[in-house]
Amino acid sequence: MVDEQNWNQEQERLDMVTEKLKERIAELEPEVSGLQNQAGDIRKRFWEEVTVNTSTDEDFEETFYSIRQQEALLSERERSLRLRMQQWKSMNRLLDSPYFGRIDFHEDGLDNSEQIYIGVSSFVDSDGLNFLIYDWRTPIASMYYDYSPGPAAYDTPGGPVSGKMELKRQYQIRNGQLQNVFDTSLTIGDELLQQVLGKGADSQMKTIVATIQKEQNTIIRDDKSRMLIVQGAAGSGKTSAALQRVAYLLYKHRERLKADQIVLFSPNPMFNSYVSTVLPELGEENMQQTTFQEYLEHGLGTAMQIEDPFDQIEYVLTEQTTRPYEARLNGIEYKASPLFLQALQHYAVWLGEKGMRFKSIRFRDRDIITVEQMEVQFYSYDRSIRLANRVAMLQEWLLKELRQLERKERAELWVQEELQYLDKEQYDAVHKELHKERGVFDFAEQYEQVQEYVQNKRRRDEADFDYAEQEEDLLRRMIVKEQFKPLRRSIRRMMYIDMVGLYAQLFEDKVTYMQMTNAPDVPELWLDICKQTKEKLGSLQLFYEDATPFLYLKELVEGMRTNTEVRHIFIDEGQDYSMFQYEFLKKLFPYARMTVLGDFGQAIFTQATELDGVDSPLIQLYGESDTRLIRLVRSYRSTREIVDFTRALLPSGKEIVPFNRGGMKPMLVKLGSKEEVSVRLAQELAALRAEGFSSLAVITKTAAESSEAYELLTKQGEQSIRLITKQTPTFEEGAVVIPAYLAKGVEFDAVLIYDASAYDRESERKLFYTACTRAMHRLQLYTTGKSMPFVQDLDESLYEVSE
Repeated sequence: MVDEQNWNQEQERLDMVTEKLKERIAELEPEVSGLQNQAGDIRKRFWEEVTVNTSTDEDFEETFYSIRQQEALLSERERSLRLRMQQWKSMNRLLDSPYFGRIDFHEDGLDNSEQIYIGVSSFVDSDGLNFLIYDWRTPIASMYYDYSPGPAAYDTPGGPVSGKMELKRQYQIRNGQLQNVFDTSLTIGDELLQQVLGKGADSQMKTIVATIQKEQNTIIRDDKSRMLIVQGAAGSGKTSAALQRVAYLLYKHRERLKADQIVLFSPNPMFNSYVSTVLPELGEENMQQTTFQEYLEHGLGTAMQIEDPFDQIEYVLTEQTTRPYEARLNGIEYKASPLFLQALQHYAVWLGEKGMRFKSIRFRDRDIITVEQMEVQFYSYDRSIRLANRVAMLQEWLLKELRQLERKERAELWVQEELQYLDKEQYDAVHKELHKERGVFDFAEQYEQVQEYVQNKRRRDEADFDYAEQEEDLLRRMIVKEQFKPLRRSIRRMMYIDMVGLYAQLFEDKVTYMQMTNAPDVPELWLDICKQTKEKLGSLQLFYEDATPFLYLKELVEGMRTNTEVRHIFIDEGQDYSMFQYEFLKKLFPYARMTVLGDFGQAIFTQATELDGVDSPLIQLYGESDTRLIRLVRSYRSTREIVDFTRALLPSGKEIVPFNRGGMKPMLVKLGSKEEVSVRLAQELAALRAEGFSSLAVITKTAAESSEAYELLTKQGEQSIRLITKQTPTFEEGAVVIPAYLAKGVEFDAVLIYDASAYDRESERKLFYTACTRAMHRLQLYTTGKSMPFVQDLDESLYEVSE
């Protein structure tokens, strides 16, 4: 804490800044209101101010420029409104707590040092020259996070600036009043962190700009790496740092980078709501947020039903170790590997020579273009042409054939029969079309039909024109055109390709597969994998592990649908993505930089990718020269006692460093039955609420176990507790029952592990670790007396026992 004199000086300055903020807000309010009214008036009177006249070329040109002028005026008013509104919101955000840090910096070569106050956005005095507050993202503010008092430097577009930091000070301000002031020699003083981390968990993640650590600042300000990998222990702040990184990128590149050019792949939809307030708190728009599952469903449409990753992990956690189970695990691992991706690439080359699968074009229960016709046409094209380009050429041929077949179809008997059932409106429409001097129907883009129209117009102009005959001809065209419309649509959507057949063809037998894909070998249980995969495909369903390969093969055949607008993609829980999925994302977003956040200690999915190992293929995705790996080893979320317990669960846990925030040791509670567990859980939830904890989680191993725990707790009178499932859209404060795999990335004041003995296989160690690391202040584990290998192997001094 600072002395009284310094405190009073700081409060005086704070009062001065607060007063100037209020003055600036008062100035902006009428400007914002006035611009809103102006923009609204221009929108309302837009066409009143424009004279529309297209009688002559000159009139048309005058009308065009009149519209452009009015449009430019409206755009200018709306730009001014956005700028003023942004300033107004920024000032209001600062009003409660204008700044959180200060450094006094004496630049080399200058006589005096400068006092630099740092907040969530910049605020300049009325003279436009004196910065009262610097935005935390400015280059000069980086010193606050990276240096202790002493020699310091920061980068600018003109080069590095060096000097001496003479003071570093931290503030806690509420409602314009100083709460605490710290002078520190550290990046962020332990006093401030202790207070921030000692608070309860929230239903939404908050900004951490006031407590960013040096290693987190490195993540935030990295602007050169094509691939940035952040391997961080549970609770190390990797997700928070990533969101501040988004804010930093939007600030630094605000002239050319927009929020919708950044995509965050979240672990589940609930997580999206959990992080949705961070960027708006910093005055930035939210980036695009999705899950990989949502992207797969968008790419494959409704034709195939895709298993989601949570159903996959439920299968892995609940099925017994039978041969089908082992084969499924075998298949998950192989289909997620770079080997399978290479196999599909070779398969696409093989398809260029033979083996393409098509579906006939059927009309009124008959094939009008057969599979054999398509195969002959497809393989008549030059083999040097890329597969996807030949598929596009075949599409053009099919549309041309369809036009010819449509003309022939008009003479069929069924068309005559359909004529008998047309209503009066259809006849009237055709009659009007006959008497128009311009196009008979909307076929201008089709050359053959345009020619027909020209011939018919000549006949119409002749004196002996037979209107009845021509009317019937038009009606026949209308009927057949309407009936052929779905066929044209299906061809444009490339539904003539038998994608299910093409993918199933891979799983015939070992020899054929190796010939088609040039694969050196196949998994041990290949025949079982083939059987499982084809059974699923037969019902138009895909295992989760098949969804990305299926979509990738579809793109190889039909053409890659790349997104060239997106410039940054962020992947949270990156260890749960396969290398196949990373390769796919790289191709999908060819101009994007990638930020991957994860913790291999929480790699609970079978297809997990090693993020930072010596042999990690992820590091090779863009090459070592374009890749940067940052490790975060300090855990801030949990108390020292909880971190000591959880890090002992992992072989590599010794690397994790707990933040020095004390609390109670984890408690192991041994009871006789699930009913006794539910009674004790209800009692503990009530006691925790009485202590002031509001975010509480009963964490289970599976969804079925969650339903069981929820039912037992509601019988104990826990009516306010919520059951979280994979469909839960938002994360809300209160008590919840949740499977461990859905709790990833989220934190709670207290965690109660429903059945610690349920985690009894080595493959479930990381899931157990994930569940335990959700706790900030309290961790309790319940068991009904069964074996608990992960707990029993620990030093007994790490936890307490209650019976």
